[in-house]
Amino acid sequence: MALPSTSPPPNTPKRIRPVISCLLKHKDEILILKRSKLVGSFQGYWSCISGYMEKEEDPLETAYREVLEETRMPKEEISNHLLEGPFYSEAADVVFEAHWVLMETKIKRIVLDWEHEDCQWINSKKIPMEKVVPWLPTLIEYLLAKAEDI
Repeated sequence: MALPSTSPPPNTPKRIRPVISCLLKHKDEILILKRSKLVGSFQGYWSCISGYMEKEEDPLETAYREVLEETRMPKEEISNHLLEGPFYSEAADVVFEAHWVLMETKIKRIVLDWEHEDCQWINSKKIPMEKVVPWLPTLIEYLLAKAEDI
């Protein structure tokens, strides 16, 4: 597992864009979501809950907001969380500052918004091998290993 850098690229003229990637866990299963044709990137790929951080927003606030927007699961249904990062990855015109979050819930009821066309609760060892966003396998492995250390 090769983690993204924990430091931004030096002397880059690119804008740094803070984002969160949030993995929702229920017992031994994790939630994966299939991105819709309406999103800007990775349409039809399996991913986790993700989104841009608003100006002055804390990564954990962003995670709770994105979970609510994308699944309709309220903060009160989340029992634990683990926040890691930031990790930096460079795209053509931007550097993403990614904050990775693992959240646990006791319920599996999900109501999808327009960003996703399907979802599955799966065992983390059964991640689809085709059409997953590039960072998802590393994020899952890393966050679940970190959670075992707690």
